[in-house]
Amino acid sequence: MAQDFLTDAFVRLRQKLKGVSGGILPDPGGAEDVLQDSFVQLWRRKYPLGSEKEAEALLARTVRNASLNERRRQRTVPLERDIIDDGPDDREREKAYAEMRRKIETELSDIQRYILEEKEYGGRTMEDIARELKMEPAAVRMQLSRARKTLRKALEDDR
Repeated sequence: MAQDFLTDAFVRLRQKLKGVSGGILPDPGGAEDVLQDSFVQLWRRKYPLGSEKEAEALLARTVRNASLNERRRQRTVPLERDIIDDGPDDREREKAYAEMRRKIETELSDIQRYILEEKEYGGRTMEDIARELKMEPAAVRMQLSRARKTLRKALEDDR
């Protein structure tokens, strides 16, 4: 019965869900892939859905979150040489980079520093980092969020 709710909601809302994913992802093919992967993921998990409204909400939330995750995975990380280029602002950029590096070294815990560097500069996924550190992906995301918040606060305090 729950699978029927899920299938009916997916068929009826497919275009809207594709629009949600397409609004987040630049590639229409990627949006379609995320849409299909989300449905298959939900189908396999066999959630205990009591109505089609529950299925609609679950589909919408899953497609949105999966699209955001895919967008994060696709984001490229600039290399240091891309950040600091030749030009009149060279000294300012070098100074800003050195200041941020100092804040990363002094303001963050060892685990936060490692997660931040691996995610932002190493281009690794949260799941890979979590596996390596023997942590839950949610805990890795929380540590990354705290690290970013700490750095934002440190930068605001300097202003």
